[in-house]
Amino acid sequence: MALNSDPPPGTGPFYENHGYQPEGPYPPPPVASAPHVYTVYPTPYYPTAVSHYMPQVPTQPPAPVIHAQPKSSLEAPHFSKTKKVLCVLLGLGAVLVAVALAAVLLWNFCECWDSSCSMRGMECGSSNICVSPSHWCDGVLHCPEGEDENRCVRLYGPNFILQVYSAQRKSWSPVCQEDWKESYGQAACQDMGYWNSFYSSQGVKDDSGATSFLKLNRSAGNVDLYKKLYHSDACEMKKVVSLRCIECGVTESSGRQARIVGGNVARLEDWPWQVSLKVQDTHVCGGSIITPEWIVTAAHCLEKPLNNPRYWRAFVGTQSQSFMLYGSGYRVAKAIPHPDYDSNTKNNDIALMKLQTPLPLSDQVRPVCLPNPGLQLDPTQPCWISGWGATSEKGKTSDLLHAAQVRLIEPRICNSRLVYNGLLTPAMICAGFLQGQVDSCQVSGAGSHGVAGLDP
Repeated sequence: MALNSDPPPGTGPFYENHGYQPEGPYPPPPVASAPHVYTVYPTPYYPTAVSHYMPQVPTQPPAPVIHAQPKSSLEAPHFSKTKKVLCVLLGLGAVLVAVALAAVLLWNFCECWDSSCSMRGMECGSSNICVSPSHWCDGVLHCPEGEDENRCVRLYGPNFILQVYSAQRKSWSPVCQEDWKESYGQAACQDMGYWNSFYSSQGVKDDSGATSFLKLNRSAGNVDLYKKLYHSDACEMKKVVSLRCIECGVTESSGRQARIVGGNVARLEDWPWQVSLKVQDTHVCGGSIITPEWIVTAAHCLEKPLNNPRYWRAFVGTQSQSFMLYGSGYRVAKAIPHPDYDSNTKNNDIALMKLQTPLPLSDQVRPVCLPNPGLQLDPTQPCWISGWGATSEKGKTSDLLHAAQVRLIEPRICNSRLVYNGLLTPAMICAGFLQGQVDSCQVSGAGSHGVAGLDP
């Protein structure tokens, strides 16, 4: 992950999105040959909070009935035994030639994919060893020469402090602002996966408690940015680089006191990242924008039979379900549930959807800010939830967007015998009020989900 590598083609504290790994260029699915113009959707099905299963019984089409035609008594044999054998041999030869050609093409195709690790991950320099993208910059050496940990950058804490990982010191260090240029910020954003996105770069006071810093070597010349950096015990200007790769969140705080259950309608400008994910004309799940092309939602929304991305459309910038016209949604190109999602325990219940076309960002369509590493939450941190859930107990899905403020609940309390009795896993967060009144349970029951945002 070179800082200067070329990109592939193609208020209160708000916290920046993490970089995302580029997905492999998988070949497009084959085009169906059936002459249907419209997408065939499954029987309407909506995910529930409680897992349920249906036996999948494979069926076989009935065997075709072959009607034998009586042979005419006047029909004379057209082929001798020798000619029949010759025809069989010629046919077998043609099949063998076709198989050989297909094998050659497949071998070349596989060699091409394997050489770039596109099917299995990322390549370790010239060693031809492929490493999963999830293993890059995780603090563990997987490549023989440590290439997977050599050039790693991240944004840390509520001030978006740019940090670079040192494989030798096995630690993350902030970058001093002296001699910093915006072009370096653009390169760092690209290295984190923001191929065509750069928002701002400025100097802030370091609040990470770092004892080692990285400074730019002025005399290094026109070399790779990473090679310009060297370790220092302090920054002369007492400031480090704060980097934002994408504009996210809202510009100012507003009085968001609406509630999901029995509350008031939420203003769209306060929740510009809110997405309605629909199958056909029905709202099934909610989601949040994290980049112009990516939506984050719940993995249980993608359980069978709704695991095909062609079934889904994303609607943004609209407060009312009634105003969401079928043709105005954005088609989904890929639906990616967490690889370790457990449908029984709902552990790792998170998924990504990639849109076929990027969203046009505006004041009413903007990414949500995701928390950076190093963010410390109070045990009862106020948070917000939003969606089109029911506004009364066992009520119908709301036509208008609602929002509610809730507080985090400590895991030990949430996992107690009288609450969730150990069902909460380390990958889950518990929020709401033990006495009820305000929660997102109705949102879940109605098949609507939103990402909770931190309260300014």
